Amino acid sequence: MIKSFFNQHGIEFEENASLKNHNTYKIAATCNYLVFPKDEDELIAILKEIKKDNLKYLVLGNGSNIILAKQNYDGIIIKLDHLNEVKYNHHIVTVGAGYSLIKLAVETIERGLSGLEFAAGIPGCVGASTAMNAGAYNSDMATVVKEVRVLTPDLKIKTLTNNDLAYEYRDSFLKKHPEYIVLSTTIELTDGDPEAMHAQIIERRMKRQASQPLNMPSAGSVFRNPEGMYAGELIENLNLKGFSIGGAKVSEKHANFIVNNGNATGEDVIKLINKIQKEVKEKYNVNLKLEQIIIE
Repeated sequence: MIKSFFNQHGIEFEENASLKNHNTYKIAATCNYLVFPKDEDELIAILKEIKKDNLKYLVLGNGSNIILAKQNYDGIIIKLDHLNEVKYNHHIVTVGAGYSLIKLAVETIERGLSGLEFAAGIPGCVGASTAMNAGAYNSDMATVVKEVRVLTPDLKIKTLTNNDLAYEYRDSFLKKHPEYIVLSTTIELTDGDPEAMHAQIIERRMKRQASQPLNMPSAGSVFRNPEGMYAGELIENLNLKGFSIGGAKVSEKHANFIVNNGNATGEDVIKLINKIQKEVKEKYNVNLKLEQIIIE
């Protein structure tokens, strides 16, 4: 049994764990086990045991771009919070997968390093943000990632270059192949003026506060912008701002955000997504593509 394995090896875990504080929608789901490997070796040992027993598992970052579809994830959730080492070598920065992207952006700016200003408002972990090609303000992880150390499906450690990652808009080889696990990311930055960069992120923060529902649980933009269009504008033109299903509601502040009005389930969020997609398709003949990931 996996629980005996955790206990026998002194692995940090929680049984029947709440995931409410591990997803930014604040959906009150649970999982069978929530596990926190202390380092890469322990992660590999855990995955060997999981694969041997053919158990369902998921490696979860900050939960800032996901929808937990069911009230219980019938498996093991692995959190890489302890993989959080940062090494600076002039313009080259190597960061553990569990490190906060916002924290990294702020620290690099303070060091006079430019390239991560776009990330100062993205509440993800470095590993998941690398895989999903997180971005904002016409920039993204693809512009700064030099290489990534990953754990392959056969549990070997391999280094992939930027070219290997096949980056596209909010997409990559790693997003298409979640069985590859990001261990650390090496990014390359340039010299910048800390004062000017700070001023820029403050200005952007004020704009976000004015235009996005930052005071309510959400997972950021729900849909990708179709080419030459804005998803939020299409949704707003259908008078769907404020429309709700259960505890999930289209934000009155920004139509491309779904917010948890207090007791939303993953099912509520998904039903609302389906409703929006159906209406946009009927009215505009546009297929809105989901930017968030549904976890079954």
